[in-house]
Formats: sequence, C-alpha cells, structure tokens
Amino acid sequence: MATSLLQVRVEDSLKDEAAQVFERLGIDTSTAVRMFLKRAVMENGIPFRMTIPKTPYNADRGYRAMVEISDESEKNGVSDMSLDEINAEIESYRKKR
Repeated sequence: MATSLLQVRVEDSLKDEAAQVFERLGIDTSTAVRMFLKRAVMENGIPFRMTIPKTPYNADRGYRAMVEISDESEKNGVSDMSLDEINAEIESYRKKR
C-alpha cells in the first residue's frame, strides 16, 4: 500500500500537549492522526460532534438565580450562616428523616 506524507502546522504547545495525551494512551501522534482519518472515513464526516449552540450562553440566568437565592436566604434569616452551620443544619435534617 502506498503512503503519503501529511504535514500540518500547529502551535508547539498544542503539539506537545496532544503528544502527552497520546503517550498516556500508548500511541504516538502519527497513530492518533491516522485513527482520526480512518474514523472520519467510517463516519463520512468529522468523527465528533461539531455544533453551534442554538442560543448563546447567557450568564444572566445564572446570575438571576443567585440573586433569588440570596434574597430568599435573607428573608429566611439564614444569609449569614457559616459553612459549618449549614452543614450542621443539613445533618440535623437528614437525621430526622
């Protein structure tokens, strides 16, 4: 079977990091690239999902949830509890169940 030389330009750091991953897997970079190419042929496309989110990530939702939790904890008088107090409260609840 004839072979061809395939050259790809990547940043040195990317090449080194990938080589370390492949080494831990017991393969070299050339083998990893061949595996990628064979899988691409089998899949008739890129062998992993390449998607663009339908909606962009919006930190607003998470922020609003944190504000709501903070407001609720103040309403219930627990906003100044320490982590030890919170854990004790959880443990107490678990024992009651």
